[in-house]
Amino acid sequence: MTVGNSFFETQTFREKWLWLILIFFGTNVWLFKETFDQMVQHIEVGNKPMSNMELISTTVLVTILTILFLLFKLETRIEKDGIYIRFFPFHLSPRKYSWDKIEKSYVRQYSPLREYGGWGIRFGLFGKGMAYNVSGDMGIQLVFKDGTKVLIGTNKPQEVEEILRRKNLN
Repeated sequence: MTVGNSFFETQTFREKWLWLILIFFGTNVWLFKETFDQMVQHIEVGNKPMSNMELISTTVLVTILTILFLLFKLETRIEKDGIYIRFFPFHLSPRKYSWDKIEKSYVRQYSPLREYGGWGIRFGLFGKGMAYNVSGDMGIQLVFKDGTKVLIGTNKPQEVEEILRRKNLN
């Protein structure tokens, strides 16, 4: 959402392929089935089956991790004093990148897998810097006066470009 010279965006992990992997092809469905088979139908799973407590603990842990994925969100705010990001639940309060410490800011296309090894809070290889991304292949590239870099993913590159253009004119 753009208001004047401000911008706000919230992104979440909502790609269908990711959820298929997490829920169906990952361990959730398999673990629930195996837990049911072993505890209700008394059919032991595998050559060296887990104890019921180990199976329940593993199932609960994987379920919590999947639910945690539902809670992940990347919030980006561009204000007159800087860019704020919050990657919940890792950041409880926003991180601020002040304009006076930023040498360049622009929108660019990038390869999440090749440049940063995927999505989330990532550390790029070969001087790419840090990335905060959830989906897509467009981001706000920040280059700081000390040479460090941060890339913030966005699904609204045109709105960000407009805000950055206005900011650079002021």
